[in-house]
Amino acid sequence: MTTGELLAGQMDETRKWTLMVAADFAGDEWTYQPAPGVQHALWLCGHLAASQDTLVFLRCLGGESVLDAAFKQHFAPGSTVKSAADYDWPAPDSVLAAMADVHEKTLSAVRKMNDAFLAEPAFAKDGARHPHYTDKLGAVSHVIRHEAFHAGQLATLRRLLGKNFLR
Repeated sequence: MTTGELLAGQMDETRKWTLMVAADFAGDEWTYQPAPGVQHALWLCGHLAASQDTLVFLRCLGGESVLDAAFKQHFAPGSTVKSAADYDWPAPDSVLAAMADVHEKTLSAVRKMNDAFLAEPAFAKDGARHPHYTDKLGAVSHVIRHEAFHAGQLATLRRLLGKNFLR
């Protein structure tokens, strides 16, 4: 097994967990916020798609985004998450479809990454070396940690909504 195949496998297992945690959100639960500005399930799912796209296709491959720019603008890191009453969020089905699409493209790209490629510097927004990762392996492996972190937030939102604990 190559490093790229190992990373893709870990990404896929982490995504399965995320989807299991998000599977029973319905209706207004997608945009439930325990406090104003707090991330909701819809934002978290869209953010995961946008971040996966950025970390792999822009930071590592140095190419173009596989997600539509209009989609990504809804889920920018560090943005204030507006309530459903104050913002026209994309429908959950479209967000889940974007998540699935970018994930499949990401898995395909990562499986092809060899050790020499993963040892190369990751690109920052300006084309210089990325300030948080010394190499592409760091950027790709962060996709897994990042998703696991946000899956935990989805799990917390589920519990706040009164949903049963999952294993």
